[in-house]
Amino acid sequence: MLLDFHSEIYSWIRGGLFVLFIYHFLIFFQNRSKLYLYYSLYLLALSIYLLQHILPDSASVFYDYFNFSIQFFAYAAYVAFARDLLDTRAHLIRWDKYFEIEVKILLILAVVFILIQLFLGRSFQLMAFTVIAPLLTIFTLVSYYVIITNIRDNSARYFVVGSLVYVLLANVSFFEIILGSEIFIDNGIQPMFFVYSGAILQCIIFSIILGSIIKKIQQKSKNAELRLAVKLKEMEELKMTTLQSQMNPHFLFNSLNSINNFVLKNEIEKASDYITKFSKLIRVILNSSSSPTSSLSEELTILALYVKLEQMRVTGGFNYKVTIDKNLNLDSIQVPPLFLQPFIENAIWHGIMKKEGEKIIDLSIKEDNGYVLCVVLDNGVGINQTNKITHLSQKRKFFGAKATENRIRILHKNEGVEIQTTDISNDQASGTKVSIRFPLN
Repeated sequence: MLLDFHSEIYSWIRGGLFVLFIYHFLIFFQNRSKLYLYYSLYLLALSIYLLQHILPDSASVFYDYFNFSIQFFAYAAYVAFARDLLDTRAHLIRWDKYFEIEVKILLILAVVFILIQLFLGRSFQLMAFTVIAPLLTIFTLVSYYVIITNIRDNSARYFVVGSLVYVLLANVSFFEIILGSEIFIDNGIQPMFFVYSGAILQCIIFSIILGSIIKKIQQKSKNAELRLAVKLKEMEELKMTTLQSQMNPHFLFNSLNSINNFVLKNEIEKASDYITKFSKLIRVILNSSSSPTSSLSEELTILALYVKLEQMRVTGGFNYKVTIDKNLNLDSIQVPPLFLQPFIENAIWHGIMKKEGEKIIDLSIKEDNGYVLCVVLDNGVGINQTNKITHLSQKRKFFGAKATENRIRILHKNEGVEIQTTDISNDQASGTKVSIRFPLN
């Protein structure tokens, strides 16, 4: 069986090498890594070299010229593969130059041996190869020693082991040139059997190394994705904090203006009461400002304090009603701090302040098919009328509301967040409705 190159064991090895060539060549086309290109070229050269044993005699002329050249080309691809695999440019700076020179010499030898066959014949090829092969073996063994002592990595160890397997077995076959093939054939084995065995064993080990590299790359990719997710979350929180820090001064400025108006009007008791409530509100806001989010329950508490302050500012006051769906767990719902306050503020100062008679603001919070729906309803003059009177759309933006809209969208990554402002005025009544809808979880 080991004497017939057409037997199953030889066929399996040749087929296996060729399949590995196709596989790694396709990987090269996917990621354009030279590592896989060099390895696939090495496998291709090996496959062509071993194919000579089953081709018809008419193909012998080709191998007379290219037999040794194919071997040199295969070895050049192997060294180039090793340089990329072990990253000798970084780990073995001086030796990497030697490896680069070796690749060039091997490619030159591939051409020279064709010329030797052309002008001098096969006997001179054998003589030249008999001299060069031991030199290459010695340099290769020294290289393995340098690699194993300088690169502390499992890939380097496996690479050296796989390479040594092939070198040692190939050199057993090389003795055919010195001892003749009879000693092998008399023992029922082809000399090239050792080259076949070394090649397939080496390629199995190399494939394991490449598999581990792919696994490491995938793991690094996963780790990078996790780090990116963390960074994105930090950026989102930073955006939330920035918008919050912009919105809070806007609210504080309005409140201080109110205190100033009470003082100017000499309403000392109102000013004192306002300052007491205002200081309490500031303390609560400061406590919640350390986090980019707070519970909806906390927000409603802060909002109630804010509304009490605004009721003191508005002439004649206004009615404020809150309706909450009993099915909602307000403590578990996270929202940006002060996220409803700007909408209530707009309802007060751009809605009911411009209206005569009873002034009402109605806040309702309920569950809506897996979402939280917050509706701010006022019976003011309506957003359309407000814009006509004050040209607000041109002169001034609702900064706090816009900042809150951005914060709630960032918090939920802009998924499932809807904010709509609707003028509900008709012939019998007027008002504005603001709907804020965001995911429950």
